[in-house]
Amino acid sequence: MALEYPGELVCSPCRTRLRAPPWPRCLRCGFPLGSGAPAGQSCYECGGWSPELSAACFAVVLRPPATALVHGLKYDGWSGLASLMGERMARSAIPRELGSGAYIIVPMPTTRRRARARGYNQARLLAEAVAGCVHMPLIDALERRQRGSTQVGLHPAERRANVKHAFTVRADARAKLTGARVLLVDDVLTTGSTAMEAARPLIQAGAKQVFLSTFARALPYADQEGY
Repeated sequence: MALEYPGELVCSPCRTRLRAPPWPRCLRCGFPLGSGAPAGQSCYECGGWSPELSAACFAVVLRPPATALVHGLKYDGWSGLASLMGERMARSAIPRELGSGAYIIVPMPTTRRRARARGYNQARLLAEAVAGCVHMPLIDALERRQRGSTQVGLHPAERRANVKHAFTVRADARAKLTGARVLLVDDVLTTGSTAMEAARPLIQAGAKQVFLSTFARALPYADQEGY
C-alpha cells in the first residue's frame, strides 16, 4: 500500500544538497567530462549505446540525499516524493534536443510482481509528475516481461544480459507511437542498458526518437569529487 504524507516530505537543507551534474557535460548522455574537456556528441560512457536511444538527461547526481529519495520512493512506500522528484526532472532533465515540439511521455514499466509488492510503479509516478509539469501526454506504451532479476549490483555486461528482450510494446499503443518522439522516464540511470532495451521496441513500433529522462544518475567517485 502506497503511503501518503501531508506537508513537505523533504526539508529545505536536503533540497539544497541535491546536486546537478557539473559542466561541461556530454551532449548525448549528460555525463560530466571534467574541467576543460570539450563537450562532444558522445563520450566514453555512452559511446557504446545503441542508436535507438538518442540521448539521456538526469536532474541530480545519485549521492545523499538523492539516494534516500530514490530508495524511499522505490522501496519504502513514500509515493509522495514523486511530485518533488518529477518537478526537478521537468526543470532540468528534459533533453534540449526536444525543443518545444510535442512528445509522448512513456514510463519505464516494471513487472506485475514488483508492482504488487511496492503498490505502484515508481517510474510511472515520476512520469505523471513530469507530464503534469510539461503538459504532454503520458502513454503506458511498454510492458515488461516477467523475467530477469534486479539490476542492482550487476556489472555492465550482466545488466545487458539481464534485460535483453525484456520489453514489448502494447498493441493499443502502436498507432500513437508512429512518428512520435518519446521521452522515456525512469528513476535512475546507471549504464543505460535498461533504457536501450526499452528504446528498441519503441523504435521498431514506429517511434521517431527515444530520449531518456531520469531523476538521478550514478557517477563513479561522486562523493570524492564533491558533486
